[in-house]
Amino acid sequence: MQITKQADYAVRAILHLARNRGARTATGMIAAEQHIPPSFLAKIVAQLSVVGLLNTSRGAQGGVSLARDPKDITLLEVIEAIDGPIRLNDCVGEDHASCFLAETCPLRSVWSEAQERLVAHLKQVNFADMALKGA
Repeated sequence: MQITKQADYAVRAILHLARNRGARTATGMIAAEQHIPPSFLAKIVAQLSVVGLLNTSRGAQGGVSLARDPKDITLLEVIEAIDGPIRLNDCVGEDHASCFLAETCPLRSVWSEAQERLVAHLKQVNFADMALKGA
């Protein structure tokens, strides 16, 4: 499994804001410092604001800021806001009807356990803790 470039950029943008203690920051500054194409960042910011992770404001003093405390924003939440729910394989999850072996396949339990562990770990990682690392 690999997250999309868009999710990677979203994580970097949120981390940038967390390191700035959530202060309003111009998207141009985030794009430049995080090496994110500005037009791509605009789309990411729009998605993150729709799900309630960012606040946006226009104008000379405009920019983006975190909508919540960085300790309350998890890595899982940001990734899923962009890429949707994490799914290692089609047979994992409630909608496993696409696999005719789902009920008897020994791999399904392996994929399910791996996904559960990954999701649990990403849910424990918050942006306040990450902001302290390498700050």
